[in-house]
Amino acid sequence: MAMLPIYKISIFRNELILQVPITHLYKIIYFLKKHTYAQYKVLIDICGVDYIERSPRFEVIYNLLSIRYNSRITIKTGLSEIMPVESISDIFMNANWWEREVWDMFGIFFLNHPDLRRILTDYGFEGFPLRKDFPLTGFVETRYYEQVKRIVYEPLELSQNYHVYNFENPWTKF
Repeated sequence: MAMLPIYKISIFRNELILQVPITHLYKIIYFLKKHTYAQYKVLIDICGVDYIERSPRFEVIYNLLSIRYNSRITIKTGLSEIMPVESISDIFMNANWWEREVWDMFGIFFLNHPDLRRILTDYGFEGFPLRKDFPLTGFVETRYYEQVKRIVYEPLELSQNYHVYNFENPWTKF
Protein backbone atom coordinates (compact mmCIF):
# COMPACT_ATOMS: atom_id res chain seq x y z
CA MET A 1 0.00 0.00 0.00
CA ALA A 2 1.35 3.43 -0.94
CA MET A 3 1.96 6.03 1.74
CA LEU A 4 -0.77 8.65 2.05
CA PRO A 5 0.50 12.24 2.19
CA ILE A 6 -0.02 14.38 5.26
CA TYR A 7 0.83 18.09 5.09
CA LYS A 8 1.29 18.75 8.77
CA ILE A 9 1.15 16.87 12.08
CA SER A 10 0.70 18.69 15.38
CA ILE A 11 -0.40 17.99 18.94
CA PHE A 12 -2.65 20.31 20.91
CA ARG A 13 -3.74 19.37 24.46
CA ASN A 14 -2.64 15.77 23.96
CA GLU A 15 -4.74 15.38 20.80
CA LEU A 16 -3.28 14.64 17.38
CA ILE A 17 -4.14 17.04 14.52
CA LEU A 18 -3.48 16.07 10.89
CA GLN A 19 -3.56 18.53 8.00
CA VAL A 20 -4.26 16.41 4.90
CA PRO A 21 -4.80 17.10 1.19
CA ILE A 22 -8.40 17.03 0.04
CA THR A 23 -7.58 14.42 -2.61
CA HIS A 24 -6.60 11.85 0.04
CA LEU A 25 -9.10 12.77 2.78
CA TYR A 26 -11.48 9.87 2.08
CA LYS A 27 -8.68 7.26 2.09
CA ILE A 28 -7.16 8.61 5.31
CA ILE A 29 -10.47 8.61 7.18
CA TYR A 30 -11.23 5.11 5.90
CA PHE A 31 -7.79 3.96 7.09
CA LEU A 32 -8.25 5.56 10.53
CA LYS A 33 -11.55 3.77 11.03
CA LYS A 34 -10.57 0.32 9.74
CA HIS A 35 -6.93 -0.17 10.73
CA THR A 36 -6.27 -2.37 13.77
CA TYR A 37 -3.92 0.13 15.42
CA ALA A 38 -6.20 3.15 14.94
CA GLN A 39 -9.86 2.10 15.25
CA TYR A 40 -11.33 5.60 15.23
CA LYS A 41 -14.83 4.21 14.96
CA VAL A 42 -16.78 7.24 16.24
CA LEU A 43 -17.24 10.40 14.19
CA ILE A 44 -17.81 13.12 16.78
CA ASP A 45 -18.52 15.94 14.34
CA ILE A 46 -17.68 17.71 11.10
CA CYS A 47 -17.15 21.47 11.14
CA GLY A 48 -16.59 24.12 8.53
CA VAL A 49 -14.45 27.24 8.97
CA ASP A 50 -14.32 30.30 6.72
CA TYR A 51 -10.98 32.09 6.57
CA ILE A 52 -12.01 34.82 4.13
CA GLU A 53 -8.55 36.39 3.75
CA ARG A 54 -6.66 33.09 3.42
CA SER A 55 -6.13 30.78 0.50
CA PRO A 56 -7.64 28.20 0.50
CA ARG A 57 -10.64 29.99 1.98
CA PHE A 58 -12.43 27.10 3.70
CA GLU A 59 -11.37 24.34 6.02
CA VAL A 60 -13.36 21.21 6.85
CA ILE A 61 -12.53 19.63 10.20
CA TYR A 62 -13.33 16.04 11.18
CA ASN A 63 -13.11 14.96 14.84
CA LEU A 64 -12.81 11.21 15.44
CA LEU A 65 -12.73 9.10 18.60
CA SER A 66 -11.14 5.71 19.24
CA ILE A 67 -12.90 4.11 22.18
CA ARG A 68 -10.53 1.14 22.19
CA TYR A 69 -7.41 3.31 22.56
CA ASN A 70 -9.11 6.22 24.38
CA SER A 71 -7.82 8.73 21.88
CA ARG A 72 -9.11 11.55 19.71
CA ILE A 73 -7.84 12.81 16.39
CA THR A 74 -8.65 15.87 14.31
CA ILE A 75 -8.33 15.81 10.54
CA LYS A 76 -8.28 19.15 8.70
CA THR A 77 -8.38 19.83 4.99
CA GLY A 78 -8.43 23.12 3.11
CA LEU A 79 -10.46 23.91 0.00
CA SER A 80 -11.56 26.81 -2.17
CA GLU A 81 -15.12 28.03 -2.75
CA ILE A 82 -15.67 25.85 -5.81
CA MET A 83 -13.79 22.73 -4.70
CA PRO A 84 -15.95 19.76 -3.57
CA VAL A 85 -15.15 17.33 -0.75
CA GLU A 86 -15.67 13.58 -1.00
CA SER A 87 -18.53 12.52 1.29
CA ILE A 88 -17.66 10.06 4.06
CA SER A 89 -21.29 9.16 4.76
CA ASP A 90 -20.66 5.61 3.55
CA ILE A 91 -17.84 5.26 6.14
CA PHE A 92 -19.72 6.93 9.03
CA MET A 93 -23.52 6.97 8.89
CA ASN A 94 -23.80 10.07 11.09
CA ALA A 95 -21.68 12.04 8.60
CA ASN A 96 -24.85 12.42 6.54
CA TRP A 97 -26.34 15.08 8.81
CA TRP A 98 -23.00 16.75 9.64
CA GLU A 99 -22.23 17.18 5.93
CA ARG A 100 -25.70 18.55 5.27
CA GLU A 101 -25.16 21.12 8.02
CA VAL A 102 -21.79 22.20 6.60
CA TRP A 103 -23.39 22.45 3.15
CA ASP A 104 -26.29 24.51 4.49
CA MET A 105 -24.18 26.93 6.53
CA PHE A 106 -21.04 27.30 4.36
CA GLY A 107 -21.97 26.06 0.89
CA ILE A 108 -19.23 23.41 0.86
CA PHE A 109 -20.34 20.73 -1.60
CA PHE A 110 -19.89 17.03 -0.73
CA LEU A 111 -19.49 14.66 -3.68
CA ASN A 112 -21.45 11.39 -3.64
CA HIS A 113 -23.61 12.48 -0.71
CA PRO A 114 -26.91 10.54 -0.72
CA ASP A 115 -29.16 13.48 0.27
CA LEU A 116 -27.38 16.85 0.16
CA ARG A 117 -30.10 19.40 0.90
CA ARG A 118 -30.65 22.12 3.46
CA ILE A 119 -31.11 20.96 7.04
CA LEU A 120 -31.20 24.12 9.20
CA THR A 121 -32.51 26.84 6.88
CA ASP A 122 -35.61 26.98 4.69
CA TYR A 123 -35.43 25.34 1.26
CA GLY A 124 -35.90 28.70 -0.48
CA PHE A 125 -33.15 30.35 1.57
CA GLU A 126 -30.49 32.13 -0.50
CA GLY A 127 -26.87 32.22 0.56
CA PHE A 128 -24.89 30.53 3.29
CA PRO A 129 -25.24 32.21 6.71
CA LEU A 130 -21.90 31.27 8.30
CA ARG A 131 -19.78 32.62 5.46
CA LYS A 132 -17.99 35.77 6.52
CA ASP A 133 -19.18 37.66 3.43
CA PHE A 134 -22.85 36.95 4.24
CA PRO A 135 -24.60 40.20 5.29
CA LEU A 136 -25.45 40.39 8.99
CA THR A 137 -29.03 41.37 8.29
CA GLY A 138 -29.63 38.87 5.51
CA PHE A 139 -31.18 39.61 2.13
CA VAL A 140 -34.91 39.52 2.86
CA GLU A 141 -37.29 40.33 5.68
CA THR A 142 -39.81 37.69 6.68
CA ARG A 143 -43.00 38.69 8.46
CA TYR A 144 -46.62 37.67 8.86
CA TYR A 145 -48.94 39.93 6.82
CA GLU A 146 -52.29 40.14 8.64
CA GLN A 147 -54.39 41.37 5.65
CA VAL A 148 -53.55 38.39 3.43
CA LYS A 149 -53.13 35.94 6.35
CA ARG A 150 -49.77 34.55 5.23
CA ILE A 151 -46.02 34.99 5.57
CA VAL A 152 -44.46 37.42 3.09
CA TYR A 153 -40.86 37.89 2.05
CA GLU A 154 -39.74 41.42 1.20
CA PRO A 155 -36.34 42.82 0.21
CA LEU A 156 -34.62 44.21 3.25
CA GLU A 157 -34.30 48.00 3.49
CA LEU A 158 -31.93 49.33 6.12
CA SER A 159 -32.69 52.70 7.67
CA GLN A 160 -29.06 53.15 8.73
CA ASN A 161 -26.24 52.18 6.40
CA TYR A 162 -23.25 52.55 8.68
CA HIS A 163 -22.49 53.13 12.32
CA VAL A 164 -19.29 54.79 13.40
CA TYR A 165 -17.60 53.22 16.42
CA ASN A 166 -14.81 55.10 18.18
CA PHE A 167 -13.69 52.14 20.36
CA GLU A 168 -12.83 54.41 23.28
CA ASN A 169 -13.61 53.37 26.81
CA PRO A 170 -16.47 55.63 27.98
CA TRP A 171 -15.55 55.12 31.66
CA THR A 172 -12.09 56.70 31.39
CA LYS A 173 -13.42 60.19 30.62
CA PHE A 174 -14.72 60.81 34.14
